[in-house]
This record gives sequence, C-alpha cells and structure tokens, in this order.
Amino acid sequence: MKSFWSTLPKPFFVLAPMEAVTDVVFRHVVTRAGRPDVFFTEFTNATGWVHAGDKAIGGRLVKTDDENPIVAQLWGGEPGDMERLALYCKELGYDGIDINMGCPVKNAVKSGGSGLIRKPEVAIAAIAAAKTAGLPVSVKTRLGYSFVTEWRDWLGVLLQQDIAVLTIHLRTKKEMSKVPAHFELIPEIKKLRDEIAPDTLLVINGDVRDREHGIEFVEKYGVDGVMIGRGIFANPFAFAPEHTDANSLNAKKVELLRFHLDEYDHYAGQTHRPYETLKRFYKIYIRDFDGASELRDTLMHTKNTDEVRKILDRYFVK
Repeated sequence: MKSFWSTLPKPFFVLAPMEAVTDVVFRHVVTRAGRPDVFFTEFTNATGWVHAGDKAIGGRLVKTDDENPIVAQLWGGEPGDMERLALYCKELGYDGIDINMGCPVKNAVKSGGSGLIRKPEVAIAAIAAAKTAGLPVSVKTRLGYSFVTEWRDWLGVLLQQDIAVLTIHLRTKKEMSKVPAHFELIPEIKKLRDEIAPDTLLVINGDVRDREHGIEFVEKYGVDGVMIGRGIFANPFAFAPEHTDANSLNAKKVELLRFHLDEYDHYAGQTHRPYETLKRFYKIYIRDFDGASELRDTLMHTKNTDEVRKILDRYFVK
C-alpha cells in the first residue's frame, strides 16, 4: 500500500508513543521546540473504547489538523475490537494505524502489548483486522519476551504480514529499559527484513538521544528511521536540526514551559487530564542551572497553572 510513509525523507524521525505523555498538548510543545517527521499518539485500548466509548480512552485520540502525518497507536488482544477502532481512527482523520506489541506494563501484557509476542496468531489477526480500515498499518514491538534470541522468529512473523513499518525497541519485555539497547543486532535484523519484506520500512527505538545522534546511528546501520522517546525528557529540542547554545538554552526551556501551561489550559476540556499529571513534565524544563532543584520542588507543590506562572515570573525577572 502506498502511503505517507513512502514520501518521508530518509532518514525520518518519529516521536515515540508514551502513555500519559504524548497527548495533543505535548505534541504541540514538541512541534514548537523541533518537529519530528511523524507523530504517534498515546496507547489507546481498542476493547476499552468498544465497550465504553470515548470516556474510556481519556482524550488519547484528540488531535489537530496541523499534526499530520500522525499515527494512532492501538493495543489489545481482540481483533474485532481492533478493526472497529481502526475504522474510527480513519474517520477522525488519522494517517496510519500502529499496533503496540511491545509495552511491558502488566495490564497491557494481559490482553496485548508485549504479550502478543507469545501469541503470534493473535498478532497476525490484529494486523489483518486493522488493515480493513484502509490505512497503512505498522507495528511497534520488542526483540522478544524473555530472551534476546527470540528476535528472529518473532520479527520474521511480523515481516511476513506486509506491514508498512516495523519499529523495534531493541530490548526484550523482560529487560524493560534496564540494559543498553542491543544495537549489535541491527545488521542481522536488517538482513532479515531485506530477505522477507524489503518494502517494509525499518525504524529503530532505544537509547537515541537526539537528531544528531540519530543521523550518526543511521549512517552506521542503514535503517530507514529513528524513533525517540525518553530522549525528549532530557532535551525537548531533540528533533531540532540546529544546536542551542548553553547560555540561551535555559531561557528557551522556560519559554517552552510557559507554552506548555497555555496549551494544557486550552485543551483541558478535551483531554480531561488533572493538573497533577502536568507535574511530571517540569523536570524537562527546570534543570541544569543553579537553584533548579529547589525551584522544581516549589513547582511540585502548586495546585494550578496560574500558580506556576506567578512563581516563574518571580524567579525569572524579565
């Protein structure tokens, strides 16, 4: 299937789907800091939506028209539910469907996520079900469930399903993020992809810091794209093509935090996220300068965005 994936530059960069992080608000923040080539949503549970509607997914599929191309990441172990939610995502204007087959969280593993590594027949059925929406279908997964040596059989199954993109987090479910990503396997994985599904794009995820690091990564291994997740917490400008000098970086981070506060307030009625969920982001912006720890602690005791703005106004005198 021809799709937006085939029109992207090489290499292309993707913002990883992260639960309670990559909602419409944070995607807008990342866009302002340095836009990736493709956005993914948070994980959206197909069965939850089928049985309880939009209230079950907590604003995870809220998007704006200027975010394209954007892919809805879905998870679950019921192919029929996957089909229905994929069709709904098409109605919402999403450009693609990605199936989460790598999340190691216990609740996700019960009915999807990395649990599908042990249920290849369900994984195959889920892919087929998602394809009925007529959108390009991709998969994000891990090397295996318990052992790295599982990668060849598992990825081989996925590559046989004629998917648009295969994104691999270079660790097993058991390893979580406790060990370095297994970069050494990329040449063999790429060879397997070339043998089975040369038209399937290969994206690597795990331990890539920023665009510059990603380009070095691509030049070394020859993959099609790079997905950055946790790196965005260390550097919100991770996708920006230009460097920001150290003297102005902190000022830009504070400016970005103010924008984040405004976006949170603007979309609060659609995302339904309580103010407390915003506090996890403060470590992105308030760091690496004298007094940052104390200021961050003060912000963690605030009760709303107006309190944060007042504290910032006092601390950073214009």
